[in-house]
Amino acid sequence: MPRGVTLPVTDPCRRRARAVVAAEGWWHEMNRDELAQLDDKGMAAWDAHKSGDFVGLFADRFEWIDDGTPAPMRSTDEIRAYVDAWFTAFPDLRTRETNRVIGEDSVAAEVEFTGTNTGPIMMGGRQMPATGRAVTGHATYFARAEDGKIVEFHSHPDAAGMMAQLGMMPS
Repeated sequence: MPRGVTLPVTDPCRRRARAVVAAEGWWHEMNRDELAQLDDKGMAAWDAHKSGDFVGLFADRFEWIDDGTPAPMRSTDEIRAYVDAWFTAFPDLRTRETNRVIGEDSVAAEVEFTGTNTGPIMMGGRQMPATGRAVTGHATYFARAEDGKIVEFHSHPDAAGMMAQLGMMPS
């Protein structure tokens, strides 16, 4: 099996198969320090508004499920558009992790973000005009990595809390 092959998440024998692939030298099993470094790079890319750096953290084959998107994202173009939409809506967006758990092949974190909505914002597949309001929002995410790259990502922004702060729904 060539380097970088992604085994299906649903495969009940995934761990055994990974061990065999790793033993043959086709796989790099990430340790917790490497997972932390990968996560730190992702947070730094978001905070610096470097969508290309963030996109570069994903494997050739991946799936990103976000509560605010109608379908999973599976292409780097989709990731770039999603991330850039946040940077457009909140040009002064800042992010920081408030809690992080690192597992065997995954990272889960709570994030706080702040910014002022001075650009159009995408919500539920619809573009809404800027409100000029500042927000302090929260989100959680789960990322699973293989061979140094993200293969599975789930994000859960508190859209209702953010919409209330933006005046788009009652608080």
